[in-house]
Amino acid sequence: MTSSLGSEIPSKSLLEAFDLRHSFVEGDLTTEVLSGVSLKVEPGEITAVVGPSGCGKSTLLYLLGLLDRPDQGNIFLRGKEVSGCDDKTRTTLRNQEIGFIFQFHFLIKELSALENVALPLRKAGNSILESRKKAQASLTKLGLGDKSHRFANKLSGGEQQRVAIARAIVNSPSIVLADEPTGNLDSENSNKVFNLLSKLATDENLSILLVTHNNELAMKCNRVIEMRDGVITNSL
Repeated sequence: MTSSLGSEIPSKSLLEAFDLRHSFVEGDLTTEVLSGVSLKVEPGEITAVVGPSGCGKSTLLYLLGLLDRPDQGNIFLRGKEVSGCDDKTRTTLRNQEIGFIFQFHFLIKELSALENVALPLRKAGNSILESRKKAQASLTKLGLGDKSHRFANKLSGGEQQRVAIARAIVNSPSIVLADEPTGNLDSENSNKVFNLLSKLATDENLSILLVTHNNELAMKCNRVIEMRDGVITNSL
């Protein structure tokens, strides 16, 4: 394990993974969830990862987001090896380079939309004033500028997910990792959320890697990666 960024490779890809393997151990039972996954994510590209439940999609997302470590393999971000970095460096990279959107938005209901979006900025060391200013701009970008002071639990499901997107992009990351971002939304709000993500990818050259069971949504993406039993079976 290194204390800072590891080795480098010459690459134009934003994110690359090579031969990722990962297992879960429960008692005497070891279950291999990823069995040698390699992929690339390009700047400004929306990539969907699809496959049946239990095939390793979410595990892959957590490894790429530096929330967990692979048992084997390498992850490169902007050409620098990051999977072996120490915890402090990984935390810094997550704060600066990676945004996360989950099926369950994990907003704090006792806080306003503005306060929820400002949390990552405060954690990164921004002042209260600067954090609120950037959070307001992020909410306005997603059409929620007039609802920034409304408590999270007073927003509709679609609005709450847009707040979660605003929180994911408020630090201007280079990539957003989304795990079933429309899983709890109806078709109308699903389309609205995807259109917002698509616009962000185009306007800000933001890379988006999303896990989804929604095949209609997946086919709108620039690329579709199909997984089964811990391996990539197809990349369209």
